[in-house]
Amino acid sequence: MRLPELVEVLLVRRYKRFLADIQAIAGPEAGRTITVHCPNTGAMTGCADPGSRAWISTSQNPKRKYPQTLEMVQTPAGVVSVNTLRANALVREAIENGVIDRLRDVADIQAEAKIPDNGGRFDLAMTCAAQRVFVEVKSATLYLQDGLGAFPDAVSERAVKHVVALARQVQAGHRGVLIFCSQHCAIERVRPAYEIHPDYADALATAIDAGVEVYALGCRTDLKEFIADRQIEFLLR
Repeated sequence: MRLPELVEVLLVRRYKRFLADIQAIAGPEAGRTITVHCPNTGAMTGCADPGSRAWISTSQNPKRKYPQTLEMVQTPAGVVSVNTLRANALVREAIENGVIDRLRDVADIQAEAKIPDNGGRFDLAMTCAAQRVFVEVKSATLYLQDGLGAFPDAVSERAVKHVVALARQVQAGHRGVLIFCSQHCAIERVRPAYEIHPDYADALATAIDAGVEVYALGCRTDLKEFIADRQIEFLLR
């Protein structure tokens, strides 16, 4: 994925869930504090330390209240994309490039696919070997240690509902797939964050027993491109 032009700044604080204050470090606005959009519903643990190097993009949409978007943050372990809205596109691109071994030769990829038995939506749906495949994508940014990351970084009942819905699709004869997109570039292994949301870890274990497939992708960036370029290890525990 080609990134929009990014400008380096200093992160002052993240607050009110979707807002962050940054300090410009170059140009005519150097030293000025600016409020930007922060597209991340999680706690952003370890990804929002005041004083961190960060990068923002600027939208040309005149209707936006906050034209700038917080995109990347430098952590002690590595660069992390805090714009979780990019996860679906990263995963779709990886699938189309054959990165996931068991999701090759797919067709009819559809974004925001309706869950067949209720009013919700899965992130992606597609056909693989004449079988319908429903895919839910989760962005993992919580870095623990030694290349290990976890999801979620805050309690997420929505994530539990998606796991249960995937298991129902398996029972109905389809494939249900959960993909952790590790937008923290230092993450090389992913597990459920049972210490943060034990009900999610339990629901995921039950879904795996029911036949839900779980994969994880690692990302890299040079601040010009952002790519989910490899499968990484998923650990249930």
